[in-house]
Amino acid sequence: MNSEEQTWSPQWLDSMYNNRLLVPGHAAHFTRWATDSQSARQQLPCQLDVAYGEQPGETLDIFPPSGVSQGKGAPVLVFIHGGYWRALDKADHSFIAPAFTQAGACVVVLNYALCPAVTIPDIVRQMVKALAWTWRHVAEQGGDPARITVAGHSAGGHLAAMLLACDWPAHAPDLPQALVKNALSISGLYDLEPIRQTPFLQDLQLTPGQVRQASPVLLPRPPQGTLFSVAGGDESDEFLRQNRLIQQAWGLETVPVCESLPGLNHFSILEALTEPSHRLNQLALELLGLEVPLR
Repeated sequence: MNSEEQTWSPQWLDSMYNNRLLVPGHAAHFTRWATDSQSARQQLPCQLDVAYGEQPGETLDIFPPSGVSQGKGAPVLVFIHGGYWRALDKADHSFIAPAFTQAGACVVVLNYALCPAVTIPDIVRQMVKALAWTWRHVAEQGGDPARITVAGHSAGGHLAAMLLACDWPAHAPDLPQALVKNALSISGLYDLEPIRQTPFLQDLQLTPGQVRQASPVLLPRPPQGTLFSVAGGDESDEFLRQNRLIQQAWGLETVPVCESLPGLNHFSILEALTEPSHRLNQLALELLGLEVPLR
């Protein structure tokens, strides 16, 4: 099910996992994300840099739902950015919010400390803290804490899967077991062993113990909740394999959707999330329990 104990050519691993080399035009995506994110923060009501903890990076942005009646909680979309746990920022991803606030969701965009200042298990713990904060406080911003869906891209997709598998009452007795109702992992990483061996990612300082601790495919199937796992059809063979792994590990009941979306690379797939006519946007709305527009 997983690749523990295997070894690969260093050059091959870099060729499979270095998405910036695989997509020569990646810089244009980052520029577009930053520009559209700045516009979203200027045009939408929002609460920025809200602290969910006391450590560096433990902040989040909240975009309340549009057109929701007072007292009626909206479904909550919590988004976690990618960047191989070592780059990017929530401010680069505000552009996710408008499509979903307009559809009636409350959007929460998370930040976390970056490797190598922290470890990947440290980041998982930060995300647990962020989701606990969201469950306790999102009603103040028009969200329904009983309807939380987590979405993430790349490293964020890994973190979304980890949160679906979390034993919430073990972290705090007031937290419900089904705190995260659903998860959407976009180009997610579920087996960290090849990541540990990839040369250009050595600054993550992954250990075999951390791989076992933080690889979703090595964790028990979540007792509740649904994960939709998608990747771009133009992504590397390894990202497509990682996409299939989680369905093999957790089964069809938990992962009923495992798709590669044609014509999308590792960066354009995130932009598809915000396009109302796109399959990926419709999958997110389905998990949120919001109306999916007819094609």
